[in-house]
Amino acid sequence: MNEEQFRRNYKKAVDSMKTDDQMKKRMEQTVNADRQQPKRQRKPLYIAASVAIVASIGIAAPSVWQQWNTPNAPVTNVASNETNKSNETNTPNTSDNSVVIPKTELPSADGKGTKASMLQLVVYQGNVYTQSATSLDGADALALRGEKLGTTTGGIHELSGQDKYTELASNIGEADIYAVNGYDQDFRIMSYTEIDGQVYAQLFDKNNDITISSGADLIGKLHIEGNITAAQWETFASWNNGLQELQQLPADESLNDFVAVLNAAKPIATSPELEEKLYGQEDRKMIYLTLQDKTQVSLVLFGEGLVRYGNVPVFLEVEQGAFQAFWDSLSE
Repeated sequence: MNEEQFRRNYKKAVDSMKTDDQMKKRMEQTVNADRQQPKRQRKPLYIAASVAIVASIGIAAPSVWQQWNTPNAPVTNVASNETNKSNETNTPNTSDNSVVIPKTELPSADGKGTKASMLQLVVYQGNVYTQSATSLDGADALALRGEKLGTTTGGIHELSGQDKYTELASNIGEADIYAVNGYDQDFRIMSYTEIDGQVYAQLFDKNNDITISSGADLIGKLHIEGNITAAQWETFASWNNGLQELQQLPADESLNDFVAVLNAAKPIATSPELEEKLYGQEDRKMIYLTLQDKTQVSLVLFGEGLVRYGNVPVFLEVEQGAFQAFWDSLSE
């Protein structure tokens, strides 16, 4: 099944779901899903103060950016010691080459801008958390389950107004929400549900209202460095066609060195032009890093020397020599 066919079938499936059945359907589709990565984008993408919801379903499903049809406040690069005249977010400039990702705001009271489908989100303490690009098997979830934060309510959909975005509102149905042991609660929470003795768990990340000055400001939150126990990689052709032709990647010093330079990478804000260029070609490779806590982090490598985690609106520009050496090591 090609990407366009998947999207059409997927949308039909989502549109046909009843709110009360959504949690069960979501669990059935996402349990044991190892990889959540962005596929080719065909429309300009913006991350904004207006809600931009992102989700990915299934092992080889494309990540879909859904956005509100209201004026957007773009992610911005803040140039060193210069005034960024194009920065419409009113975010103060910093003294380095940082990328500012504005807070994801909730819909306006008049309900404008609610014309998009939304997938996999939880509202917690006034912030929007969306499905993480880090996966976790249900069998390993108990060890990471921290303090219970509450229980979600369903009911959010593409036409929901501001009054529906109450604490722990969601579109995943009813599920208990917990802190995640070892992770900052302001960054990551998790759902944890048992059905007929089977555990279903899912991670949700808040990737907005942050400033990224280097790769460490994003990658560091994932606790990758020094914690990799296993690794695999996959060609774009395999991933794009759902073939799951995974190849082993030694969790050795060279991989640790790559993670180190990734932490030092320069952030580059997304733009419609950059998205169109990168996702308009197939020069990509995917790596999957299993950590000591049994979480699996998925990263996309682009032949241009860029790396992306999930749908965070930032590309990390890795030092050219280190990137090329690692890229070349991923050969069939």
